[in-house]
Amino acid sequence: MSSLTPVKQVLVRELIGESLREARTDQGRTLREVSKAARVSLGYLSEVERGQKEASSELLASICSALDLPLSVVLNVTSEKMAAVERLDARVTPLPHVRAMAQAA
Repeated sequence: MSSLTPVKQVLVRELIGESLREARTDQGRTLREVSKAARVSLGYLSEVERGQKEASSELLASICSALDLPLSVVLNVTSEKMAAVERLDARVTPLPHVRAMAQAA
């Protein structure tokens, strides 16, 4: 019997949506304002922010442009959030260990 506490699986689309929502609210902007600037429907943008829809790279670029935010920043923030989740999950092999294993092969 394992003593590990299972960590809820987090999807990348949920973390991307969370990052986009944080950027939008930090700017004090509404969904309506950003959806209009990004040329995407308000409902779809809402679903992306809630992690219910997986946005294409083109759509992400459009949303980031509307937020005046580089896509690389959103992806880096998302990556940091995913790394934090993985640190909580002892079942995930740390990246430096994976790199060492790959170099040894």
